[in-house]
Amino acid sequence: MAAAPAAHSAKRIKEVAAIEGVRSNQLTGFGLVIGLDGTGDQTTQMPYTTQGLKNYMEQLGLTLTPASQNQLQMKNVAAVLVTTQLPAFARPGQLLDINVSSLGNAKSLKGGTLIATPLKGADGEVYAMAQGNLIVAGAGASAGGSKVQVNHLSAGRIPDGAQVERAVPTSLQDGPTINLSLSASDFQTARKVAQAVNTRFGPGVAQALDGRTVQVKAPTNPNDRVSFIADMEELPVDNSVAAAKIIINSRTGSIVMNQAVTLGACAIAHGNLSVSVSSSPVISQPNPLSGGQTVVGEKANIEIKQDAGKLIQLPQAAQLTDVVKALNSLGATPQDLLAILQAIKSAGALNAELEVI
Repeated sequence: MAAAPAAHSAKRIKEVAAIEGVRSNQLTGFGLVIGLDGTGDQTTQMPYTTQGLKNYMEQLGLTLTPASQNQLQMKNVAAVLVTTQLPAFARPGQLLDINVSSLGNAKSLKGGTLIATPLKGADGEVYAMAQGNLIVAGAGASAGGSKVQVNHLSAGRIPDGAQVERAVPTSLQDGPTINLSLSASDFQTARKVAQAVNTRFGPGVAQALDGRTVQVKAPTNPNDRVSFIADMEELPVDNSVAAAKIIINSRTGSIVMNQAVTLGACAIAHGNLSVSVSSSPVISQPNPLSGGQTVVGEKANIEIKQDAGKLIQLPQAAQLTDVVKALNSLGATPQDLLAILQAIKSAGALNAELEVI
């Protein structure tokens, strides 16, 4: 009796593709945190903290002379960078969470308050205003040269700390079609997405333009288009078998491979080479009444030992479990496997793409 083929789990279109043009935008801004308990920037070393405060005071109608600016010795103010993400379809008045990170040499931002900070996009326009009290998930204390710290004190977060001032236009309602952008470039997945849409809404509605983009005809009425997208994103798409790939992290020695990796029959010789260096003290004692001094030196001993290599034959492996068993039979360390896998790939016995990160 023949074995039943393995079933592939299905994903929804929303999990393999996104609507092109519907994306978030990064916002950032320079701000000041005030009200710190003597843990702020050392203004003599951080000139932009003083400059930022001077600019803010001038907006309030207070002018600092150059002489008074040089005399400022603030310890309760810190310069920070404020970052957040402006989600798609955000409207004026919507609240955003923000991250606040120290820019200078402040010891802690705990207990501080962020004053009004404009957040700008990549085009230099202001899209949100941030202000509020920081939440810093950390604690620290120091005395007598000793210091204890738990978690990070130079970064914090303000929930709902920014308010959107300007909306970013999207191209969702422009034109008679919308484009689906796949999360990974794969021609088979693009074809399956187009087939799923055509099966549900009729032939000719969707067509795959390339391995990452699927063009879909959508209603022009805004309400009908939103309903169409909502129904389309729920359509199931069978998973495609990914290309055989092995990810190698040379810094940590970690190796990850997917289920499509196969191994051809090959033979590997693996041996060990060890170098041992040791030193022993050598004392040179002068003759009596010679007036010399005792000298202590070192004698180095270097020993090189090479274990006999053993030629190991690896059988052909068509499944991931067989590949793992074959590689484990070598008894090599992860660092040795990095070189072994590259050599097997060069010999043409490894059906996979090697990617080093």
